[in-house]
Amino acid sequence: MTARPKRKSKIGFDSGPAGGWGSARSVTEIVLREHVPLSGSVLLTKQNKADGYMCVSCAWAKPAKPHPLEFCENGAKATAWEITTRRADEAFFFEHTLTELEGWLDHDLEEQGRLTHPMRWDSITDKYVPISWESAFEEIGRDLKQFDPKNVEIYTSGRASLETSYMYQLFARIYGSNNLPDSSNMCHESSSVGLPQSIGASVGTAVLSDFQNCDCIFYIAQNVGTSSPRLLHDLQDAVHRGVKVVTFNLLREPGLERFTNPQAPMEMLTLKETPISSDYYQLKNGGDIAALFGVSKALIEADDSLHATHISKVAGSDKVPADPNSPASVAFAASMAAADKKHVLDHDFIAEHTAGFAEFAAAARSYSWEELERVSGLTRAQMTEAARTYAASDAVLICYGMGLTQHVMGVENVQMVANLALLRGNIGKPGANICAVRGHSNVQGQRTVGITEKPDLVPLDTLSELYRFEPPRWVGHTTVDTCNAILKGETQAFISLGGNFIRAVPETAAMEEAWRKIPLTVQIATKLNRSHVIHGKVAYLLPCLGRLEVDQQASGPQEVSIESSVAQFHGSRGRSKPASLHLLSEPAIVARMAKATLTNGTVPWDSWVANYAEIRNAIERTYPETFKDFNKRFMQPGGFHRPVPARERKWVTANKKANFITPPRLFPEFEDMAAGENVLNLATLRSNDQFNTTIYGYNDRFRGVNGTRQVVFVNKHDIIRMGFAPGDIVDLTTGIDPQTERKVKGFRLVAYDIPKGCCAAYYPETNPLFPLAHHDPQAKTPSYKLLPICFTRSQTEPNQ
Repeated sequence: MTARPKRKSKIGFDSGPAGGWGSARSVTEIVLREHVPLSGSVLLTKQNKADGYMCVSCAWAKPAKPHPLEFCENGAKATAWEITTRRADEAFFFEHTLTELEGWLDHDLEEQGRLTHPMRWDSITDKYVPISWESAFEEIGRDLKQFDPKNVEIYTSGRASLETSYMYQLFARIYGSNNLPDSSNMCHESSSVGLPQSIGASVGTAVLSDFQNCDCIFYIAQNVGTSSPRLLHDLQDAVHRGVKVVTFNLLREPGLERFTNPQAPMEMLTLKETPISSDYYQLKNGGDIAALFGVSKALIEADDSLHATHISKVAGSDKVPADPNSPASVAFAASMAAADKKHVLDHDFIAEHTAGFAEFAAAARSYSWEELERVSGLTRAQMTEAARTYAASDAVLICYGMGLTQHVMGVENVQMVANLALLRGNIGKPGANICAVRGHSNVQGQRTVGITEKPDLVPLDTLSELYRFEPPRWVGHTTVDTCNAILKGETQAFISLGGNFIRAVPETAAMEEAWRKIPLTVQIATKLNRSHVIHGKVAYLLPCLGRLEVDQQASGPQEVSIESSVAQFHGSRGRSKPASLHLLSEPAIVARMAKATLTNGTVPWDSWVANYAEIRNAIERTYPETFKDFNKRFMQPGGFHRPVPARERKWVTANKKANFITPPRLFPEFEDMAAGENVLNLATLRSNDQFNTTIYGYNDRFRGVNGTRQVVFVNKHDIIRMGFAPGDIVDLTTGIDPQTERKVKGFRLVAYDIPKGCCAAYYPETNPLFPLAHHDPQAKTPSYKLLPICFTRSQTEPNQ
């Protein structure tokens, strides 16, 4: 039993709510398909529990008081996918050449199961053949010693633990390289660049308790039902308290509309649904800045009008204490005076804590409603309605996701979220904060322990003192920089700690061709993917333990640590039997590669591998304020919070203020953009049956798609206007940079509830359309949520 694309796919059935019986059926199907109905079911009871393991899927936090079953549909899929009984072992690679495997679909490669032995590509047979661990490390180390560290890329995907990540960046820097691209470059780098300028923090300021203390949630450009389903419990609880959830999103997603809790027997039996969004505003992709400017304009102009009347909201002399010697009387009068000053905006907060308000307010006033409507796709009435809800709330939690960050103006999008929060002081108080919902588990934590190309974000002097080496001080490569270096033929080696780099990045065709010319590629992985079958001139495939597996070292079973989306550190203890006796842990692989390569530094690699607590002690010595009492606290229920000064209204910015930052325009300017009736703006998205580049199957019940991924969602009026009909097969061509043709073929048109002028299709199938240069200029995050594309009738049938 396996998932396969269907020749006659089914489009358009009712998806039902997020959760509910659809989720239960999906979980049952995958544990059966991966042959783990008993072991998987038992293991899932430990998922996201204090004494269990942290989910390898999304980055949502482990609560201190978990539900009886603290996992979601996608988390269960990720667990079943990792503990599958299937094996990509020596016999498998003996049967298949890599040229043959290049023709396999992404799903089929990973579905072969867990890797079991270290392998090296044999150029004569075009197959991976077994190699001993000792020989692999000796050969890799010998080659790395011959290369210029500036030409070696040391990449990290989002799931490696804090311990492994700390060791990995230390290996890179002692080797002499700051080329530490990672998966966050492709998702929330816009947050890491934008938020420090605005509020002095590289992460969001929210904590889990904010969901219990807020009285309104603004939910922007994040599909909770697919990307972080456990967050639905927090949203449902908030809705039951009477909290309004105001959603801004391109598509109407079931997870943001209605939810049936699979852990509530009465809801399951009665099919009861909780409506999630009280207001749902569908804006155009790329219309976020205009929409948030519209809400801000309505707030600012309402405040202007109230000020112009000179009417006090406080009667009589309530602002004056009746008894100046009574603390209670003084406090009451002060609260009344503050309320009178607040009006619509929080002027006391703005005056005390912020800079740049006057410029931002002038810009908001200057934009006409007609322009804001045209760019955002919302009406003035909708933006004004959202502003009224915002103004009527005392504690607004603002959540956002990659629908904001993966844009040419991703940094400005994030900063508009901060601007909105600052207008009414909705940051740094219970229930009022910014929640940047990250994607992959621990993608945020890797940055916290030094996985970054930016030397000024790492305590290099401390590392130098601790390990007796001189760290490189030059700025290394982001993911985009790495791709450019590979395309230019400059890269001598690419080492990948997890991930599927070649499928995750833009410019697919050119990258695959250039990838084959890299002298050395080293892949550390649990399952086979396309970045392994397309390879360098010398290629190694090193299989590692998964986070769910028991990691037995000299001192006993080990735990690792993870950072969640709300900057909480959690412990994780593997519970499953390793897939093979020949696997090494990620820390062991990093340590042995470092020992084979490095000739300097005084790192106790062997003692660290023997006892991961020693790595955590080293992390604490390097970051004493962030990781105080690390080993004592990381396994406690709920973990512990990373210090974020902005939570306490302490602004670690150049001017010691939170800054209103005014975007220079509402929408990006594209050079050489195609014109005509057949041009729409594309946003890429995930299906309900995938996580990042991992494809679990070919169904997306949330969008009514069964048996295929070769679809493009388009407004019915646009389909007809372009001369097509729903169900027609089309080719998609990039609508900018005409010097290079980029095309994907054989996509079925699906009439969908999406704003006119917009379209959506799955990632990574449409990655070949994206030019490498199409990214945010500050963060270098690929603009996967906005690209002009052209439609033509296809002569190609879908390959799924």
